[in-house]
Amino acid sequence: QGQLVESGGGLVQPGGSLRLSCAASEINFKAYIMGWYRQAPGKQRELVAIIDSGGTTNYGDSVKGRLTISRDNAKKTVSLQMNSLKPEDTAVYYCTARFLTLKYWGQGTQVTVSS
Repeated sequence: QGQLVESGGGLVQPGGSLRLSCAASEINFKAYIMGWYRQAPGKQRELVAIIDSGGTTNYGDSVKGRLTISRDNAKKTVSLQMNSLKPEDTAVYYCTARFLTLKYWGQGTQVTVSS
């Protein structure tokens, strides 16, 4: 059973930056597509970014140009660098790992963008 543990959330002012990290265990990390989703209060969960084993990335339209996903296969970690944050980026951010029909979720980390 794969395990994902997120860290790095918190409170930041508009225009600020945060870096989220996710540590994976009990999975063959290199084979998995890693990603981040988020869910704001009263809204559906949405894609933030994904990265495959070769480093190819895909981003949700609302975050393109501001957020960057990366992975370290040796350390089994995936990160999300968030710049130019906006109040509408406020949400719980979830790390995911997917391989064929297997999909794992982290417990989530809260990001709040507010002055």
